[in-house]
Amino acid sequence: MADLLANLSLGFQVALSLQNLGLALVGCLVGTLIGVLPGVGPIATITMLLPITFGMPPVGALIMLAGIYYGAQYGGSTTAILVNIPGEVTAVVTTLDGHQMARQGRAGAALGVAALGSFFAGCVATVVTAALAVPLTRLALVFGPAEYASLMTMGLAFAVVLARGSILKSIAMTLIGLLLSTVGTDLETGVERMTFGQNALADGIDFAVLAMGLFGFAEVLRNLDGAGARDVVHKAIGRLLPSGPELRQSAGPAARGTLLGAVLGILPGNGAVLGPFASYALEKKLARDPSRFGRGAIEGVAGPEAANNAGAQTSFIPLLTLGIPPNAVMALMVGAMTIHGIVPGPLVMSRNPSLFWGLVVSMWIGNLMLLVINLPLIGLWVRLLRVPYRLMFPAILLFCCIGIYSVNNSPSDVLFTAGFALVGYAAGKVGFESAPLLLGYVLGRLLEENLRRALAIARGDLATFLHRPISAGLLAVAVLVLGVALLPSIRRGREEVFTE
Repeated sequence: MADLLANLSLGFQVALSLQNLGLALVGCLVGTLIGVLPGVGPIATITMLLPITFGMPPVGALIMLAGIYYGAQYGGSTTAILVNIPGEVTAVVTTLDGHQMARQGRAGAALGVAALGSFFAGCVATVVTAALAVPLTRLALVFGPAEYASLMTMGLAFAVVLARGSILKSIAMTLIGLLLSTVGTDLETGVERMTFGQNALADGIDFAVLAMGLFGFAEVLRNLDGAGARDVVHKAIGRLLPSGPELRQSAGPAARGTLLGAVLGILPGNGAVLGPFASYALEKKLARDPSRFGRGAIEGVAGPEAANNAGAQTSFIPLLTLGIPPNAVMALMVGAMTIHGIVPGPLVMSRNPSLFWGLVVSMWIGNLMLLVINLPLIGLWVRLLRVPYRLMFPAILLFCCIGIYSVNNSPSDVLFTAGFALVGYAAGKVGFESAPLLLGYVLGRLLEENLRRALAIARGDLATFLHRPISAGLLAVAVLVLGVALLPSIRRGREEVFTE
């Protein structure tokens, strides 16, 4: 306990410096903005801003990028409630009851409960992150190449199971991601793999190019495809502080949502996305009158909003302690850390304690900033939402192109990004989700590296993965998860849930 308090004290010293406070504020404001505006998202924004972080101190850069991520969760709820469009995937559930409340003239209460629930969940999840960091880091220090290879295999299994839609389609996208991770020159043998004689592919496919194409550009295409009149609520927003009875109704769902989101956020494979859905389903089951849900039940806003913010915070745990990105945004954070010469994993805490604890404490400060700055800016967000999307997308595409070009100063990167955008758009049309592909790409490089090391140490004996207890346990979990998900009854039920 004394060590934890000393570490948190160090974190406050780092996070409360004037520069880091300013960067946290910038991250929170930008995150809220891109959460409010459908079609941008934290993945595309962080990709664009990665080159800007080159000249920043590492801790300041990560604080700003983290603020963009969890700030987008706040902004996504604003769009979901006022326009019935989820600015973020995690805000999909908030549209069900949040927009109905807005149409009943209770938009202020919905926005207030979303902000308060998010703040509470963020604070609790930050404490959970701080408490679990040291034990998980100690555990990770006993991991060798075999354990890391098995851990990444388990991560890929979760990426398949937790993705929306068909299991087989998720497996296919994950395998494509693994194949793309092998493109380029093999560092050990110097042989070019799957480059087809193209010099632009000799160094492999840049992660920023793949992420921006599949998520940034493709999302713009999807928004243009479905462009139409936005159902912006024209009624008065009303008072932003919920009444006493509304707060009492929201307290239980917010607490349960925080717990669910915090647990699911730790899971590799983007478990944080499941938090809001699980919270909504739980609240509907516990309600005395389930028919209220979908008609403006405040519990349907409080629980999912708390869950998505808790999941966003705890998804940093596997990244900071094990070096494993649980979702696409955390994969970008790996890129940001690598740019600054920091190797994600258990050694971050011992080699860069100020960075580790400064980032953890900045999450609490960022949540407080989001609570203070978001509610007064509701009027501004409403005016932005009334701007037709056809006027916004050229600027979005321009900034994306500038961001991609500035990473390597390569025109071919922009062309590759456009190509991946078409692939991502077409894949979405036929029910193939892009997130498993991106996670397969990130984990594929790490998996290949650790697999080679483990086999080199064991002189080519594959049984080494089963002889080591932790490795065998992780592989067993991966097989069990995939096996259960492939059962016909489970598969049908899962697909029905995601369809709903």
